[in-house]
Amino acid sequence: MDRRYWILLAALLALAAGTEWIVWLLREQGEEPAFAGPPRSEYVLADYTLDALGNDGRRSFRLSGPRLVRRGEDGSLHAVAPRYLLIGADGATWHGTSEAAWVDRNGSLMKLQGMVELQRDGEGGIGAIDIETRDLLTRPRDGTFETPAPATIRRPGSILQGTGMRGDLDAKVLELLSDVQSTIEPARVAR
Repeated sequence: MDRRYWILLAALLALAAGTEWIVWLLREQGEEPAFAGPPRSEYVLADYTLDALGNDGRRSFRLSGPRLVRRGEDGSLHAVAPRYLLIGADGATWHGTSEAAWVDRNGSLMKLQGMVELQRDGEGGIGAIDIETRDLLTRPRDGTFETPAPATIRRPGSILQGTGMRGDLDAKVLELLSDVQSTIEPARVAR
């Protein structure tokens, strides 16, 4: 083998390596994976009270509790162990607690998460009602709420239990959707 053979072989190897290097430089770059850490808070409040107003300027709900976080990327609110007050169009108030809550940016949707307790006092001739359920989706501005979870509705003299519930604060309607059971105390007769 003569010297020209080795020079040609070295030139071809150099050309192949150079071509591979150029192909590597010109390859299509994939996107770097985005950081998937926890969402960043825009602000955090401790021992807060928040009054949300409807389009008419009246208070549609009040939220208070030990900790509230506002997420910057979507403007939503996240509350820990909130106490809340929902207000119907007639001014009737419902108050309660849940393990956590999420409120959208506009205040038109509120998810009460975990165990939820909701009460209406017997004011103005309206009977008292206690509701226990889980994961209640509320629309405070519309005065409605719903859940697919089991729910218990207690009124003086009766207990209703069922799976799934819808309610309309303005129409004063509560509806259990399935597997409904009722316990009614007998009326006391005066002697």
